[in-house]
Amino acid sequence: QVQLVESGGGLVQAGGSLRLSCAASRNIFSFSSMGWYRQAPGKQRELVAIISSGGSTNYADSVKGRFTISRDNAKNTVYLQMNSLKAEDTGVYYCNAVEPAFGVGSRVYWGQGTQVTVSS
Repeated sequence: QVQLVESGGGLVQAGGSLRLSCAASRNIFSFSSMGWYRQAPGKQRELVAIISSGGSTNYADSVKGRFTISRDNAKNTVYLQMNSLKAEDTGVYYCNAVEPAFGVGSRVYWGQGTQVTVSS
């Protein structure tokens, strides 16, 4: 098992920046990928950004060029740098980790979420 703890959310004006952190309770070397998802009120949870164990990244079209995902294996932490924030970026942001598991395919872990509110 692993616990993922997000931090860094808050209230920011449109055009501002925030950096989210996701700290894992143990080393993240075994995770094939880690990512950030968000859920706006009344909407389904959606992928924002993902980073593989090899460092490859992928972003939702809506955040490309504005958000950057990174990981620090030494600190067992994944970050999401969010710049040029828009009102539509508002939502609860969740950290996600996927770990290959022999016999069951993979295990998926989620954090508790951190609220990001962008005022227009």
